[in-house]
Amino acid sequence: MRPKSLQGVSTIEFAFILLVLVPLFLGTVGLGLNMLISLQTVQLARDAGHMYARGADIDFSLPGNKTILAGIGGGIGMSATDGSGKAVVILSTVTYVDDSLCGLAGKTIAACTNHLKWVFTQRLTVGNTGVRTSNFGSPVVFCPPPVGSCVPVTLDSKGRASLNDQAINPNDRATFTGINPYSSVIDPVTGATLVSGLPSGQVIYISEAAAQGVRLPPFTSGAGLYSYTMF
Repeated sequence: MRPKSLQGVSTIEFAFILLVLVPLFLGTVGLGLNMLISLQTVQLARDAGHMYARGADIDFSLPGNKTILAGIGGGIGMSATDGSGKAVVILSTVTYVDDSLCGLAGKTIAACTNHLKWVFTQRLTVGNTGVRTSNFGSPVVFCPPPVGSCVPVTLDSKGRASLNDQAINPNDRATFTGINPYSSVIDPVTGATLVSGLPSGQVIYISEAAAQGVRLPPFTSGAGLYSYTMF
């Protein structure tokens, strides 16, 4: 039989232990859920990029193909309805404006404003655009007043920019830094200019996916989780 002076001690000890165990448990749950969402976001970006890089084979401007993405990202709240859900997929095709693209647009090098710049040839967004914007910029399709000299980029029903916009509209430029597959090198023997990397006119397909994280203060803030792939 325990002395009366020790009665209730175990309850107090358990209460003190709970002060440590409960935050540890909640923090583990919050971090674990965010890790799961992060992995699903990475997979969504990869799967969307693989399909998008097939070009005309899979058109993500069509409702049926948006539903496919919603199915892949169902675990993170992806929706096929624009403006809804807890995730977004941003699909972009970018190209480097070289001499040949200026020629295709009927522009001289001097008149080709975007010469030697990265530009969008296509931009499609599926899901909730409020979750995140692209890391590579966006074609400016609306100029807020006063408009001034701003010329919006015209995208067709499939999100494609015209050759004219690609060649001369600065609002179609992508913020694409740190890589230039079209860079030229000088042959040390002959002194000739050699083009290294991708052939002229080649495009790069970019798939970005983002989702809302779990908000469980003070352990997790609910910040967005992001991933991108290039093909």
